[in-house]
Amino acid sequence: MRVTVWNEYRHEKTDEAVAKIYPKGIHGQIESFLNEAGFDVKTATLDEPEHGLTEEALAETDVLVWWGHLAHDEVADEVVNRVHEHVLKGMGLVVLHSAHMSKIFMKLMGTSCDLKWREAEEKERIWVVNPSHPIAAGIGEYIELEKEEMYGEHFDVPTPDELIFVGWYEGGNVFRSGLTYRRGNGKIFYFQPGHETYPTYYNTEIQQVIKNGIDWCKPTKHAYPAYGNSQALEEIKNRQQLV
Repeated sequence: MRVTVWNEYRHEKTDEAVAKIYPKGIHGQIESFLNEAGFDVKTATLDEPEHGLTEEALAETDVLVWWGHLAHDEVADEVVNRVHEHVLKGMGLVVLHSAHMSKIFMKLMGTSCDLKWREAEEKERIWVVNPSHPIAAGIGEYIELEKEEMYGEHFDVPTPDELIFVGWYEGGNVFRSGLTYRRGNGKIFYFQPGHETYPTYYNTEIQQVIKNGIDWCKPTKHAYPAYGNSQALEEIKNRQQLV
């Protein structure tokens, strides 16, 4: 499975606390545990030419993992449209944490994708509400994180195809923290945990969910439908003569 991990790679360059937790960048940490799991992994970041997401790079990607926060607006619309086309044609997309406000996720959802948030170092308990789903494989009844940024309802996204996880926070909020969608031939998994100032991506259960999500999002071998004007497959006997 060919996976590209995309990250803004901005917090790690400007915030000492984040750099201490993720010295090789959030993308570097995700790449490391995916490599250990046997995935063929490449990384791409915002400041690379075409954000590292050239046509050639996407053509060689089965699943794209996306993390962003500070610089959503800096992602070129041309690149967003390119990624969007690849998703519709079958490339999988795993959207992590604050990438809920990324241009690509908002374009695929067609809504504001907004939510409530609070950074208060509070405990999160992520409940598995769809235990038979492949993305929940290997996970118990819940995942408990000592500290995580609160994301709270209402989450302005379309009703998901499948709801897999629901997060509860120490401050009382709840959140639909694991959702799946299908767009065209592509599959999308949104997973909420992963604030940059907490070591969330070192948690083995969080890693397992991301690996499961990539497996679930992998492309299936279906032909992309042909759209537009279509010739009749059979003779149309009562067709009226057009003047």
